Amino acid sequence: MKTIRLREGKEKSLLRRHPWVFESAIARGGADAGETVRVEAANGDFLAWAAFSPASRIRARAWSFDAEQRIDAAFLRAQLERAIAARSRFDIRSDGLRLVHGESDGLPGLVVDRYGDTLVAQFGSAGAERWKAQLADALCGITGLTRLYERSDASVRGLEGLPEATGWLRGDGPTELTITEHDWRLTLDVATGHKTGFYLDQRDSRKRFADTVQRLGSARVLNCYCYTGGFTVAALAGMRAAGTTGGHVTSIDSSGPALARAAAHVALNGFAADQADFLDADVNASLRRFATEGRRFDAIVLDPPKFAPTAAHAERAARAYKDINRLALGLLEPGGVLFTYSCSGGIPAELFHKIVAGAGMDAKVDGYITDRMGGAPDHPMTINFPEGEYLKGLVVMRR
Repeated sequence: MKTIRLREGKEKSLLRRHPWVFESAIARGGADAGETVRVEAANGDFLAWAAFSPASRIRARAWSFDAEQRIDAAFLRAQLERAIAARSRFDIRSDGLRLVHGESDGLPGLVVDRYGDTLVAQFGSAGAERWKAQLADALCGITGLTRLYERSDASVRGLEGLPEATGWLRGDGPTELTITEHDWRLTLDVATGHKTGFYLDQRDSRKRFADTVQRLGSARVLNCYCYTGGFTVAALAGMRAAGTTGGHVTSIDSSGPALARAAAHVALNGFAADQADFLDADVNASLRRFATEGRRFDAIVLDPPKFAPTAAHAERAARAYKDINRLALGLLEPGGVLFTYSCSGGIPAELFHKIVAGAGMDAKVDGYITDRMGGAPDHPMTINFPEGEYLKGLVVMRR
């Protein structure tokens, strides 16, 4: 077994069972991509078994902190079984759910989502890539499913020195699927949709938004960066539950195909076409135009793409987040509600709160923070891996 030895004092994070070893922490040692290595402190004490990645700044990702553990197919299957079993204890109102969430489930770099009878996996680390065949076999064996599609096309693959890879790993068939979420039906394409096909992490936020719109009744709703209209369907469901007919949802995105699917979702769920309109436009420019036109809304969603993938991008991203939140708060009616999010790993929750507060000051608007939102429970953050908290959200009611 190959060994890497850390520099003096660099063992502290592993002693806290944080799974990452950065290049700068290593004094000597190496291995092939994905190979299991023994990680030792400067004095030779065992710290972890880890997958080595010679191309990445995260040079090793820990599989286990047990010196007696053997890293093999049986170990990986046991980790998968534990992760999948945990989902049965979460309150998930959908047949679309995340089964494996990388480091948070003890499987660094591996993401697995289930959409009905189809599994979709992303192998985002050298370790997960090296064990791909065994992981695929175990996933199908544990779930009893026969269809597994690979979506290893995220940018993190490049950081690991891995090429993009997509296509069927097990089974085959159509990639266009339909799932249920709460009382709604939603479609996706696992071959072309964002992430693994859909934003499952916002499942609980969509239900919370539906409940909020229901309380508002006949609401004017604005859904920015709407993608395929999950929040749009949620808003219309809230209006229907309230028994109102005068509400309307405006949805904005810069992707024509996404907007077409969003409009199809409105019809699929039995809502009238005149209850929603879809704008293929820039969100920032649209918010400015609405302000000039004097338009106002009772509920607004801001769910933008990742502005800051790392902390190095935080300053520029903070300006972008502040600008859209300033504009959105200015468009809210008193008593109106803003659901605002950041999925940027480089923007921690405390900073995001400060950004939204600054946006309110610039807009000369104050509001009650009625809730803090995060990813659905099948996208967990663990005690030892706070980086799992990538999705942050605030619910703000304008005073």
